[in-house]
Amino acid sequence: MWDWFVNLLTSILAGLAGFTNDWGLAVIVLTFIIRVLLTPLMTRSTASSARMQALQPKMKEIQDKYADDPARMNEEMQKFYSENKFNPLGGCLPVILQVPIFFALFTVARNVPTDAHFLGIMPSISVSVSDMVGSVGLVGAWVYILFDVAFGVLTLIPMVMNLKNTPNEQRSQSLLMGIVMAVMMLWFGWGVPAAVLLYYDTSAVWQVIQQKVVTQRVMDKVKAETEAKLEAQGAQVEVVRKEHKPRPKKKSK
Repeated sequence: MWDWFVNLLTSILAGLAGFTNDWGLAVIVLTFIIRVLLTPLMTRSTASSARMQALQPKMKEIQDKYADDPARMNEEMQKFYSENKFNPLGGCLPVILQVPIFFALFTVARNVPTDAHFLGIMPSISVSVSDMVGSVGLVGAWVYILFDVAFGVLTLIPMVMNLKNTPNEQRSQSLLMGIVMAVMMLWFGWGVPAAVLLYYDTSAVWQVIQQKVVTQRVMDKVKAETEAKLEAQGAQVEVVRKEHKPRPKKKSK
């Protein structure tokens, strides 16, 4: 069952390589195609994240209120999700969909021709940074090393950009996690085929541009709409309370 997807990706990549006459460019074009197809889902994921941030104070209020009654807490949280049409797992789908693409691309990259090059600056995209350093040394493999460093930096940039949407008390922790993740990606990128680095570098550049141009606007809009809805719900509850508040009895003369 898995083989058909790998074969499909291989055929698409080979077709793009034949069209561009460059395997590295083919990987970049394939990345653009994948990102375009995922854009609607990414937009929904962004909206879900923004809604989560706007709903977070109320969710914490429910958690604190029913801390001693987990069953009631779960019931109230589900009711709250339903009232606000919110799915806490709504932002996970784009990430999940990219997992099989990554593993398939990893397999495909292992099987591309050894002379599959990228613009003449990478003699082979089927080898890793580690392989090239071992073969031609640090100086000879500088382009491969540069793409690996870019992988780490481009992993960190979106996390830094997203700090403005993170509560103040969580920013230091989020930044530290971003740095750790960037270092892990540097280590990971050292051993994967250069084709995988090209895919992730291109995908990361796309994400940075998308976050700068589209994502922040979507987040600001959805957060404002959600906060306005919560305020309206609060005002409505207050009106209902006042209407049901018992009137003081008149003193009999």
